[in-house]
Amino acid sequence: MKFGSKPCLVLSATALRCGQWSVPCAIGRGGVTTEKREGDGATPAGVHRITGCLYRGDRMLAPAPWARAIGPRDLWSDDPGAPDYNHHVRAPYGFSHEKLRRADPMYDIVLLTDWNWPDAVPGKGSAIFLHQWRKPRHPTAGCIAFRRDHLLRIAALTEPGTRLIVPAGLRSR
Repeated sequence: MKFGSKPCLVLSATALRCGQWSVPCAIGRGGVTTEKREGDGATPAGVHRITGCLYRGDRMLAPAPWARAIGPRDLWSDDPGAPDYNHHVRAPYGFSHEKLRRADPMYDIVLLTDWNWPDAVPGKGSAIFLHQWRKPRHPTAGCIAFRRDHLLRIAALTEPGTRLIVPAGLRSR
């Protein structure tokens, strides 16, 4: 599916569709919500946009020409009291955060979304990413997760501004 010249991604509870191509996925353990809050485990409903792509350059080649490598000091602020809440930050960092360079492969490739970004509302939720799943269809903390090869293909098919449509009312399986 396309909207203008860019592909459009459409989510269901168990798959993501891009045109005629559909791949299995996992959503937040709290299903999809229209009332997203930090730590609720839900995926936010709405029309979101892909804003960036990060990858582990020590583990793989860039999955897209617009991707940026994750360094050892790269973090994501998840502290509603921080002035840079829901933004990419670097260590040392004095507020609660998530490490982007993880020991496991979950964030070897990450597509960033514009959920509550760039003008973050404290407590409305942070870090809604498209990333690799822990195991097939295992629910996330609110992100959307995929098999690695599918995520690589999604990164190759998208670009900044690609729409991600998340309908309200979906339940995690």
